[in-house]
Amino acid sequence: MIDPVIASRLQFALTTIVHIIFPVMSMGLAPFIVFFTWKDIRTGKPIYERLRRFWTKIFAISFVVGTVTGIVLEFEFGTNFAAFSTAAGELFGGPLAVEGMMAFMLEATFLGVFVFGREKVGDALYMISAVAVGLGTWLSAVWILIANSWMQTPRGYELVTENGQQVVHLVDPVAAYLNPRFGYMFVHMQNAAVESVALFMAGVAAYYVFRHHVWGYQVEDVDFWETTLKIALVGLLLTAPLQVLHGDMYGRHVAETQPQKFAAMEAVWETDSYVPEYIIAVPTDLGDITNPRAKELFGIGIPGGASWLASGGDPTAEIRGLNSFETEAPPVAIVFWAFRAMVGLGFWFVLLAFWGGYRWYSGELFEDGLLHKALMASSLLGILATELGWIVTEVGRQPWVIQGVMRTSEGVSPGLTGTEATLTLGGFAVVYLGLLALYTYVVARIIRSGPPPLEALRSSTPPTGEVASSGVTNDD
Repeated sequence: MIDPVIASRLQFALTTIVHIIFPVMSMGLAPFIVFFTWKDIRTGKPIYERLRRFWTKIFAISFVVGTVTGIVLEFEFGTNFAAFSTAAGELFGGPLAVEGMMAFMLEATFLGVFVFGREKVGDALYMISAVAVGLGTWLSAVWILIANSWMQTPRGYELVTENGQQVVHLVDPVAAYLNPRFGYMFVHMQNAAVESVALFMAGVAAYYVFRHHVWGYQVEDVDFWETTLKIALVGLLLTAPLQVLHGDMYGRHVAETQPQKFAAMEAVWETDSYVPEYIIAVPTDLGDITNPRAKELFGIGIPGGASWLASGGDPTAEIRGLNSFETEAPPVAIVFWAFRAMVGLGFWFVLLAFWGGYRWYSGELFEDGLLHKALMASSLLGILATELGWIVTEVGRQPWVIQGVMRTSEGVSPGLTGTEATLTLGGFAVVYLGLLALYTYVVARIIRSGPPPLEALRSSTPPTGEVASSGVTNDD
């Protein structure tokens, strides 16, 4: 049987990696859906009603599956990490509770109005419901990221002894909740979610546009997909450059607050200066994969780039090496290669955005088959990049569950056996992967079904007996 510490970490990693897909989809879709709703109400054009109704289906299924998989994560703090929950419960429990009572309830309540109430409420209330759903989705991220960012850069607490055990006592809620990491994590995560959804929308739309304009097949709703592609490209043009620029600032912040993690990101073992930043690193043997070292790798890099990133402009700046820390290093290979892949994908998304923008400007957006293929191939890469970012964030923090305060091995439930942890790991793997497969199947069916037909639209068949002030029909 697997060691309970390893099994608990693997179980939490598995459930988080699967779960994060659904919040990324719902958070990323939220601003698009608010925009579609506003344009639908303001213009009455059928295209915006079709966009709203089509993407709301995917938003709703993402919310449902995200809720199911997310609740289990909170229970895992008690089943697998009881010692951590006991020690940090005073600080950690508050944001998680508020996330459920405020953000989730706001989102869940108004989602019912938004999904089922278009014919029953007026335009103003319906617009409010769209904004409330989107706001609730993003507020959930606020409280979750407050909790996680505090684990990265803990502030506003003191350690006290209760019943012979050291626990975290909250002394300054503002400092704790608005810790140095929170702002960076929130902006980077939310922008990543919108970018991921923009890539997904663009990839799906590009498939149908490619079939119609390049292959010559008759696509019935090609105007819908053309509009989707344009809107997705606008989202990508806004988010892709911002993600790269903000990532530069985020990396500098990590170097200042978590130097050991930054050293793992750059595979710096000995304290050194003028450390290169590898844009592309190619392992020449097995050792380079499992034990990468910055100045021994073969690749394309920027001389002094890592030093420049860490210092904010000095390519000769010194980076503290992993061997200089008293605690053991995190799994460097995982952190280093995940960071390389994430950064590479980020620059690819910028290239895609400007490529698509240029083709749109030149009037060749719908005829560029190579661009369509690139967008189709990249449709899920935004989610992959987000997963890689979280791997860097969480694996790079090891061996700490609370940076500098509690080790991960100390946070595992003391009574948990290897047999119990291994069995639950296997069970969760089956259930979560099954949910992911079911979600994929449902979303694929929604996409294959396409947008609602014109004759089914509210704008083409307004309800009779409608009261202008409320939007409620006499039959209701």
